[in-house]
Amino acid sequence: MGKRVHRVLIVDDSAVFRALLSDVINSDPQLEVVGLAVDPYEAREKIKKLKPDVITLDIEMPKMDGVQFLRNLMRLHPMPVVMISTLTQHGADATLAALEIGAVDYFPKPTENVASELSNYRQLVVEKVKMAANANIAGAVHNSASEISVSGRSLGSSYDIIAIGASTGGTEAIRHVLEALPAKMPPIVITQHIKAVFSKSFAERLNRASQLHVEELASDMAPLVSGRVYVAPGDTHLKVVKRSGCYYCTRCDSDPVQRHKPSVDVMFSSVAKAAGGRSLSVILTGMGKDGAQGMLEMRETGALTVAQDENSSVVWGMPRAAVEIEAAQQVLPLDKIATYLVGKVYG
Repeated sequence: MGKRVHRVLIVDDSAVFRALLSDVINSDPQLEVVGLAVDPYEAREKIKKLKPDVITLDIEMPKMDGVQFLRNLMRLHPMPVVMISTLTQHGADATLAALEIGAVDYFPKPTENVASELSNYRQLVVEKVKMAANANIAGAVHNSASEISVSGRSLGSSYDIIAIGASTGGTEAIRHVLEALPAKMPPIVITQHIKAVFSKSFAERLNRASQLHVEELASDMAPLVSGRVYVAPGDTHLKVVKRSGCYYCTRCDSDPVQRHKPSVDVMFSSVAKAAGGRSLSVILTGMGKDGAQGMLEMRETGALTVAQDENSSVVWGMPRAAVEIEAAQQVLPLDKIATYLVGKVYG
């Protein structure tokens, strides 16, 4: 018996793009486009009638923009949604807002030379739509966490660095962890699989949500400072190095690893070499296995290692890979991870 076919509704005001996307999605035997809608009002009726498993939703549409429609949909009828984003500053802000509301993932509108890139674009779209169909949308984070108090605790810490890696579902999972952490924490480095045009906006959103100072890594050899969080740029690996007893973040323009740049494996591996047992690592929701091998290297040097559990993950791919190779010492639900980190840092 074959795998179940996932029913897809395309919501986009461009007839040309609806036709292209239909061809792309229908080219995979496990996907079927069951309907097309030109705006959110038509989409609302077709959702009731067709009962799709997944929706692809354009952000910029007439009558009602995709983010507002998504907000209504997630309140009344939560279901897997993949956003179609423009690779612009406005597109970045709107896409991150959509992920915060509950969209599973996004893919870009194709560029004008899509014909030459159609094979890669087809693979990207099909992969993301299928992943969304199987995603745990109940694991998506919508509520703010309360900051954990550290009053009365010793300010000395056995840990110099915390490293966090994530992919699909990670923008909100990372926010959930950071907004619960107190301002006084060891330096934190983050690799999230994200487009380059989005990573600065992502860091700015985290900074607004957190007591910590969050910034996109903008320069080479930036000294790591307590109370600060450094986010890998969307097209560059982030590495940690140690020089004369001090830790620094550096950008690395080497090839993608596990198809990703930035790569969690690259970051974790560098932290293992630089800080060893004086580091903590966390791997959060995401598709694939990037980060598992790097986390194993960290564990083998004496670092503490944590993976998000299946029930709270939107996609339990990267954490599962870490668990399967025994890289993760602890497997915790998302809402317990910040408390665990604070307990270890101040314990």
